[in-house]
Amino acid sequence: MNKSFFHDKKILVATFSPWINGRRLPTNGSFEPLRDFFKTRVKKLVMIDQVMPGSETVMPKIEIYRKDQKPQTVSSGPGLYLLYPLLKFKNTVDTHIIFKIRDFFSVVDWCLRDRSSYDYFIGLESVNALAGLLMKKLGLIRNVIYYISDYAPDRYRKKWFNRLYLSLDRFCAVHADFIWDVSRAMQPARIKAGLNKEKSTQVIHVPNGLFPDQLGILPAGKILPFSLVYFGTLGEINGVDLVLEAMPLILKKYPQAIFHVIGGPDIEIRRLKKKTAELKLSKKVKFYGFIEDNSEVSAILRKIKVSVIPYPDIPGSPRLYADANKIRAYAGAGLPIVTTHVPPLGRIAAGRGAAILVKDKAENIAAAVIQIFADNRLYSKLRKASIDFARGCLWENSFDRAFAEMMKINKNSWL
Repeated sequence: MNKSFFHDKKILVATFSPWINGRRLPTNGSFEPLRDFFKTRVKKLVMIDQVMPGSETVMPKIEIYRKDQKPQTVSSGPGLYLLYPLLKFKNTVDTHIIFKIRDFFSVVDWCLRDRSSYDYFIGLESVNALAGLLMKKLGLIRNVIYYISDYAPDRYRKKWFNRLYLSLDRFCAVHADFIWDVSRAMQPARIKAGLNKEKSTQVIHVPNGLFPDQLGILPAGKILPFSLVYFGTLGEINGVDLVLEAMPLILKKYPQAIFHVIGGPDIEIRRLKKKTAELKLSKKVKFYGFIEDNSEVSAILRKIKVSVIPYPDIPGSPRLYADANKIRAYAGAGLPIVTTHVPPLGRIAAGRGAAILVKDKAENIAAAVIQIFADNRLYSKLRKASIDFARGCLWENSFDRAFAEMMKINKNSWL
């Protein structure tokens, strides 16, 4: 995409991230990729960071970027602070309606105070897209992009809340100017859940990506033999428990094996360490905790022999429809991948020869890891395919292709 296209554009982004110890953590929400892509290209970029529940603070953070000027950080308007007591009261890691109300009004609050018009509004998830559509009605936004990083048709256990979630998704899918889905599995699931295909706006596939410093490999001689790694969030929905259960089977064949675990949160690390002790694996599992720096993570990954993505098949899991970017991180470091059939990108990686698909059972995961450890020819084949798969997987490429595709779909909207 020609950078001159962006030079006079004004972009407003509403997304989210967790904040711990005064720092933004790069999990979900695509805050850093969106910021870094736009801030040197556009006339004006405003990033509304809606701090996730469970963070050290509850009020959105607003960052403003203009060409040849220092970035500014501003606060939300005083009206939004009326929600502060309720936000503090409900500030736990969960989905809370009061936080969704805060998100909606954080967009409205900024647009009405700024009184600027924006060429594009990118709203992560439906509440933000809905606020963008309202501001479009008021003439403050020209194009609304509904950007979805997670989707599942039966995401919430409470039926009324899940129906509300699906209704908001369908409304935004019909009324936004474009949908950005991180996975091609999302739109078919959305249609199956009740979206009228004929009324849906145009869908652009905008997969997650890598930063340039995440690409790179080490010579085979510098890789730790009989090592395997998991990188990401450690909740049970992500299947790290299955790998721990697989380790005794792997250790019977390869007593030198070490399982490296990168990620958090701390509550899950404590849970997994307890399970590790119960399985008598404390000397065979290394926990790194959450590492904020992607380049530091990649430096660790490059030293590992095999990567695992052990997502279990759980009804309602967003992993069934989402884009597992850790697959790209593994591939960018040159790792063979062992994954279940759950993540759509895992099936694509397997089709490209970079991954082995297994059932979501400990014995199947163990068998695949042992197979790669035992067969140098298979290891080399998977490693080469993994490296090839990672090429072109940069965030910049993903966003460039998205705007190029949007221009092809509706050239009139760019006049």
